[in-house]
Amino acid sequence: MTDLRIGVIGYGLRAPLVAHAHQPGRGSAVVAVADPRPERRELAAAQFDGVQVVDDVAELLKADLDAVFVLSPDHLHVEHALAAFEAGVPVYLEKPLAITVADADLVLSRARDSGVKVYIGHNMRHMSVVQTMRKLVLDGAIGEVQAVWCRHFVGHGGDYYFKDWHAERAKGTGLLLQKGAHDLDVIHWLAGGYTRRVNAMGALSVYGRVQDRLSKSEYIPSHDWEEYRTHWPPLAQTGLNPVIDVEDLSMVNMALDNGVLASYQQCHFTPDYWRNYTVIGTEGRLENIGDTPGSSVHVWNRRHRGFAEPDVAVRIPEADGGHGGADPRIVAEFLEFVRSGGTTLTSPVAAREAVATGCAATESLRSGGAPVDVPALPADLVAYYAAGQV
Repeated sequence: MTDLRIGVIGYGLRAPLVAHAHQPGRGSAVVAVADPRPERRELAAAQFDGVQVVDDVAELLKADLDAVFVLSPDHLHVEHALAAFEAGVPVYLEKPLAITVADADLVLSRARDSGVKVYIGHNMRHMSVVQTMRKLVLDGAIGEVQAVWCRHFVGHGGDYYFKDWHAERAKGTGLLLQKGAHDLDVIHWLAGGYTRRVNAMGALSVYGRVQDRLSKSEYIPSHDWEEYRTHWPPLAQTGLNPVIDVEDLSMVNMALDNGVLASYQQCHFTPDYWRNYTVIGTEGRLENIGDTPGSSVHVWNRRHRGFAEPDVAVRIPEADGGHGGADPRIVAEFLEFVRSGGTTLTSPVAAREAVATGCAATESLRSGGAPVDVPALPADLVAYYAAGQV
């Protein structure tokens, strides 16, 4: 099998993902990386023997590529995806698809019109915990789903999202979209429908009060837990982004097109970092207790008086690789998609619906909680992507 020639646009926070695509002689190899920062280009050159490193996307797209990973900051996703479509190169586009609904629809429309494959990096669909919950739902363990709740404790908020461009509305709209896009997509997947109306509340409760700021947005996370342990309490954080105008605490209620009701809460200054989902059906409920391999999903499907141990406890399978085994799985699926086309576990339509929900929720939040309708994707695009890309 000839190696697919892989390019990478943006070698930052998600750079570790592409290591799974570098398997010279076994199907794929990273051959070119574009990043405007010299230190990131040096890092890429050190990681991949013989790789071409450039500071210009147009130059990278001349490298006879079979596929490209777009891992640049969110506000650049559209620009970089459209450039790849024009060059005829299949795209792995990191979530969120875009930071506005109009741009998300533009990307899907332009991909269809160009006939170029697009794959959105919603890696949580490949996480063991999510797949365990999804299987239980499909197997009828709790009957027909009626409600989905998600509490997202973002313990690293001050270590990641408020030290770089994520803290700026202009570059990400808000964290209900940027960080929440994952969970909104999972909520839709577990519920079997898409959100059509939202109302939300939120605030910049903590990090706006931290006065120690960087002179410019230049932070790169260290991934050093021992270092992060000292960043407590949250008001003791230092070196935050010079601009902070997104919320660090938010919550949204959702009405889906199939009658399911859902809610999502996100907090960026908790001491712990994990997601807790509750799915309630006509015959029981399930809840994940931990979200990493080795944790468990609990199911209650009999009557109990007060708190009770679960009727069924399903262990989340072990998995190797980042994000609970999701990273190597999603890269493998993308590479197979490039070779063979068809449908995938991730969905461009679902990715767009996550963007639309996150944008509507942010609009509601910033208007004092007023309900906002979520626009549907044009039917012709829904039909195109439902048929699978070839």
